[in-house]
Amino acid sequence: MRFPTREGQDRYDAIVRVAPRTVVGLDFDGTLSPIVEDPAQAHIHPDAAQVLVELAQEVAAIAVITGRPARQALDLGGLEEVGDALEAAGKELFVFGQYGNERWSSGRRRIMGGRPPRGLATFERDLPRALRTAGAADAYVEDKGLAVAVHTRRLADPDGAFDRLLPPLRELAHRHGLVLEPGRAVIEVRSPGSHKGLVVDRLAAVLDAEGFVFAGDDLGDVEAFEAVAALGEQGLATLRVCSASNEQSALIDLSDVVVRGPDGVLDLLRTLAGDARVRRLG
Repeated sequence: MRFPTREGQDRYDAIVRVAPRTVVGLDFDGTLSPIVEDPAQAHIHPDAAQVLVELAQEVAAIAVITGRPARQALDLGGLEEVGDALEAAGKELFVFGQYGNERWSSGRRRIMGGRPPRGLATFERDLPRALRTAGAADAYVEDKGLAVAVHTRRLADPDGAFDRLLPPLRELAHRHGLVLEPGRAVIEVRSPGSHKGLVVDRLAAVLDAEGFVFAGDDLGDVEAFEAVAALGEQGLATLRVCSASNEQSALIDLSDVVVRGPDGVLDLLRTLAGDARVRRLG
């Protein structure tokens, strides 16, 4: 665990002081699960369930906020079982899928979601031609129901294919009234007007939070980091955690603490749970 500045350490200490009124938000891929070539195999870190249950004893709520469909996150993370454990402890687990377009909680046990955005079907119709033109016809296309993700990780030159695809897919998304979200060897296209920052704002307000922690690893987490920073300006204790990797460093300059991948995230959450417990017990 590395604090880039003394302010980061101070922010961590402030979170410990208000831990019982703190919401912890976590990205999934690259934060709770390692990045793998096949997105369908991105299972949660083997220690994550235990750490989340321990942390839940000390904080107000835990939320997984991901670009994945909520059902995928629930299955790959075993999060329904985690939710059972949190409910038994009188706490609640929230899962927000597809950047907040889908919602699940351990209290309601039902995925609430919207309809596919206008323009997505015609975007998918035009996508194969765009892939061929960019020399990336073999890119893996993941249909998320409310979004489409184009993965270049399996290609011979994933970085080169990503760079070639970004401009034409951005133009194609714009033409169909959609927005593009670049990530680690993946380009996602979805409806405008939804992002993780809105979920952060909603959770902080609904749960009357006095503190907010968010951990993420990628460009799709920038809005969440910005929303957490805004909460700090409003007087909440806040902590932004970057799950750093060799592939992506976009969040480092926005972070209060930098850790190394899911292992580092879980180490930090263990430490937070332990420090909060010591303070609670006096």
